[in-house]
Amino acid sequence: MNAETIRLDHLSIGYEGTKHRNSRIVLNDLCAAIRSGELTCLLGVNGAGKSTLLRTLAAFQPGLEGKVLIQGKELKKYTTKQLSQTIGVVLTERCDVRNLSVYELVALGRAPYTGFWGLLSQEDKNIVEKAIDRVGIRPLAARMVHTLSDGERQKAMIAKSLAQDTPVILLDEPTAFLDYPSKVEIMQLLHRLSHTMNKTIFLSTHDVELAMQLADRLWLMAPQHPLCTGVPEDLILDGTLARYFLRNEEMAFDADTVTFRAKCPCQQAIRLKGKGIEYTLVQRALMRNGIRAERDITASYNIEIIKTDPASSYYLIHAPHCPPVAAQSIEELIENVKTSIKNQMA
Repeated sequence: MNAETIRLDHLSIGYEGTKHRNSRIVLNDLCAAIRSGELTCLLGVNGAGKSTLLRTLAAFQPGLEGKVLIQGKELKKYTTKQLSQTIGVVLTERCDVRNLSVYELVALGRAPYTGFWGLLSQEDKNIVEKAIDRVGIRPLAARMVHTLSDGERQKAMIAKSLAQDTPVILLDEPTAFLDYPSKVEIMQLLHRLSHTMNKTIFLSTHDVELAMQLADRLWLMAPQHPLCTGVPEDLILDGTLARYFLRNEEMAFDADTVTFRAKCPCQQAIRLKGKGIEYTLVQRALMRNGIRAERDITASYNIEIIKTDPASSYYLIHAPHCPPVAAQSIEELIENVKTSIKNQMA
């Protein structure tokens, strides 16, 4: 089993009081652990306290009660220099700098180890080079940071954190501004780094489905719920994941496909015969149009999915008192079904 790196010991997080304001506790009595060699993702709705917890773990703000232990030592007992050599932090905000190359940005990660003048030793340079290669941004090394895409900039920030050479890396929504392929790439990169470098990588994210695929462990936070941790599959099977995210009747969690979806009110029911990806997509398209379609429904309408070969298919629509109608695409199928139902109701 991987070693425990971070432990929350009855931790309460929030904001300390002032002369004119009482302390505000966001979450209390948090007890959990994070291990090295694992990617741990923190999930929760807005306002659940994710950023507050990350800021507390990064020592940006103090805990209100309890303890945070990093490698067995209480967080508040670390000096500033010790913290900079133990915890690397990648924030949500875009790094908007000018006249700084990617190599120079990554080299800033060596600041905790250099002297007053910030001069890099040969060992420092070697570590910077390795960080650039591990993240796969060698072709970007000479580029200016402000010319990078959001995904490239995020990789450079992760490389900077690697150059800092800390056992713990905390990231606050590292995929927030990225397109979907870039989100996948960043999450896969972090998963690989945690495993190959035995790093403790802990991040907050709103990308629930990506986290379910790539995280070794999830931390779930929601108002009026205790912090819950576990392997994604266990949290799916026992219903915890759905319980933490389904806030109203307009959402549903499909355990078969491990996805959240919007629920559409259905006024009609159709029997759908078929299987494979075509069945799933036809069912989804019909539901979006207010029609529930399943195999075991007894209905006057039914649709057959006819496979002509592994790569193609068409659809037969059987409406009451009408000859079967063929549709070559789901778009055509939907239009035919809607027209047929409208005519039957006229």
